[in-house]
Amino acid sequence: MKEIIEAAWDDRSLLNDSKTTDAINAVIEDIDKGRLRVAEPLADGSWQVNEWVKKAVVMYFPIRKMETIEVGPFEFHDKMALKSNYKELGVRVVPHAVARYGAYISAGVILMPSYVNIGAYVDAGTMVDTWATVGSCAQIGKDVHLSGGVGIGGVLEPLQAAPVIIEDGAFIGSRCIVVEGVRVGKEAVLGANVVLTKSTKIIDVTGDEPVEIRGYVPERSVVIPGSYTKTFPAGDFQVPCALIIGQRKASTDLKTSLNDALREHNVAV
Repeated sequence: MKEIIEAAWDDRSLLNDSKTTDAINAVIEDIDKGRLRVAEPLADGSWQVNEWVKKAVVMYFPIRKMETIEVGPFEFHDKMALKSNYKELGVRVVPHAVARYGAYISAGVILMPSYVNIGAYVDAGTMVDTWATVGSCAQIGKDVHLSGGVGIGGVLEPLQAAPVIIEDGAFIGSRCIVVEGVRVGKEAVLGANVVLTKSTKIIDVTGDEPVEIRGYVPERSVVIPGSYTKTFPAGDFQVPCALIIGQRKASTDLKTSLNDALREHNVAV
């Protein structure tokens, strides 16, 4: 399938060939069932992005036709089918949660009224809370809590871009935004309203001197919103950043609330 997908990526006329469309449909089915992933963890703790799988997701859009979907009094007009058979999958889905076909939702996941886009991977025991969004191809680990209003960014193009990755046991606080391929390490805690992009300074302030990181929150870090002074032609202004204020204690249960994790460091959010 990889060879067929790569060939069609270079020559879009092949999208008219049934062999190509069959391969694309097969890849989307494998993503939907968790047999293929846009990105996957390696033994050394790093992540591998499978660009050819992402290419199949991108090319799935032009081979689909628009259709009207009616659900009771609601009407939609779109190219993409929605996931179904949640009972058989062992997934709890609260109205009005929506997940597109081509997103993998593991058994034990709880979807409050929320949205999960195509290509995403949501692993067992995770809660996607009210009005949280999981963008295209985002990778969400086991026992993660995406709190109310969290925005996990998607990525389809550029192809070499890594998706957002939230690793096992992380707690993402209310109204956090994580985009542009940022990776949040295992069991990390983000306080409410933390915004992370590839260019956001993540500053560890737990030592005698600040240590800057970009694009990655280390495992078990406790993070809150912060700001630093930056000089512009018009003067000095405060620019948002994220502050690592401590580490989640070994005694902290994986299911702990955000407030409990932050209280350990005398921070109220």
